[in-house]
Amino acid sequence: MKRWFLVAIVFVVVGGVWISAVQARKGKEVKKMPPDLGIRKPAVAGMWYPADADELHRMMVRFFENAKKPPIPGEIIGLVAPHAGFEYSGLIAAHSYKQVQGKHFDVVFVLAPSHHEFFRGASIFTGEGYETPLGVVPVDRKTAAELLATDKIFHAGWEGHRQEHSLEAQLPFLQTALGDFKMVPIVMAERDWDTCRRVGEAIAKVARGRRVLLVASSDLYHGYSYDECNATDRRTLAAIEKFDAHAFNRGLNRGEYQACGGGPITAVMVAAKELGANKAKVIAHTTSGDVTGRKSGYIVGYGSVVFYKENKDMGGKTEKVGVDLGLSKQDKKTLLMIAKKTIEARVKGQPFPKFEVTSPRLLEKRGAFVTINKHGMLRGCIGYVLPVKPLWETVMEVAESAALRDPRFPPVTPQELPDLEIEISVLTVPREIHDINEIEVGKHGIIIERGFNSGLLLPQVATEYGWDRETFLDHTCQKAGLPPGCWRDRSTVIKIFSAEVFSEKDVDD
Repeated sequence: MKRWFLVAIVFVVVGGVWISAVQARKGKEVKKMPPDLGIRKPAVAGMWYPADADELHRMMVRFFENAKKPPIPGEIIGLVAPHAGFEYSGLIAAHSYKQVQGKHFDVVFVLAPSHHEFFRGASIFTGEGYETPLGVVPVDRKTAAELLATDKIFHAGWEGHRQEHSLEAQLPFLQTALGDFKMVPIVMAERDWDTCRRVGEAIAKVARGRRVLLVASSDLYHGYSYDECNATDRRTLAAIEKFDAHAFNRGLNRGEYQACGGGPITAVMVAAKELGANKAKVIAHTTSGDVTGRKSGYIVGYGSVVFYKENKDMGGKTEKVGVDLGLSKQDKKTLLMIAKKTIEARVKGQPFPKFEVTSPRLLEKRGAFVTINKHGMLRGCIGYVLPVKPLWETVMEVAESAALRDPRFPPVTPQELPDLEIEISVLTVPREIHDINEIEVGKHGIIIERGFNSGLLLPQVATEYGWDRETFLDHTCQKAGLPPGCWRDRSTVIKIFSAEVFSEKDVDD
């Protein structure tokens, strides 16, 4: 009797799902929770990022305040974020996570590459959670069980999770952006198309009908050439932005693109598309050479990307920043051409180009700023506040200064010219205010003055970074070399102005 009882309760594995012998005959599946591996303790805290919770929190606040938040016309489903030491890649990672800050997700799938162990398929950590100095991120063990049952490409265990930094490095950013959330942590050691496709399709299958976030952890170029890093990263990010997972994976495995997390990126692209995403957008890019100022030696590239489901009702358009000063489309094209040709000539050591300008608007005396961005990151910004010269001359002069004389950055090099994006802000005359409620975020820029200290931020800055009025004022104080909150002091002079802001994408036919 005992022997038959034992036989009746023997469990067998069929298709990755635990079922009893009797229930198997009846065609019923009973999912069993995967093994609880306990809590995975921090492996790189104190090395890759601060081990002290307060210090880490302060670092996160600094990163998120200084990360841009461009308008995304739709629902974000996935993102790519780097995983190097936070002092190197933390700001770029924050650019990704700021796009989802304050949102709620039923579950977050975090996919990361394995740098220390090789194994087949994808390893899911099925313990209680991952710990960081900011607390424990609980694992969604039920969803992990569903994923394990969906495809044998997955297995549960410690493989890839023991000392791996690439997954752990994402968690403080997620904790800062989302607060409480559950995740499914997945590490991949292979990046062939079949593995990536199966991982992505399985995630989409268990995620369908839920509000989920997919995270791919990856740095980009690794090597010894700053110029090659920028060129390779440009190709890699352009391929990701095309949102063709198979083509990206093929180029990755041919060596056309570089991304240590290329497998996770491919799998996230597959899953995101299955879940309705139809657009990808590069938010920001930089290199370790740009961060440290040392452009020789070992160089690593870092990029921020989001995958989203476009909202057709938005038409890809966003609320206009600044005001309309009556410049025609042709006036704007002329000013952008003047700025671009001036920057190209002066960076190459050539004389200022000659321009013939007849438009009455461009002959008016106006203040203006030229802002240079590179892969979504500021590369230079200088201007004249007051109307001292004809507008076209102002743009020509400040374009050269933004490229070569912004004290915050080294001069632009000829190799960088293909990567530059130019934005022009044509200013109204500033006026002093005594009530900060007059400041309209998105319409006004701010000037803070006290004694010999002065700082200015353009209207678009607050919108790009997602600041409210008081945060905008605090950052303008800092720009003036004064402490945050200095705007509350009666000895501080606050001025506002507006601007007509435009770039090449605004005047494309």
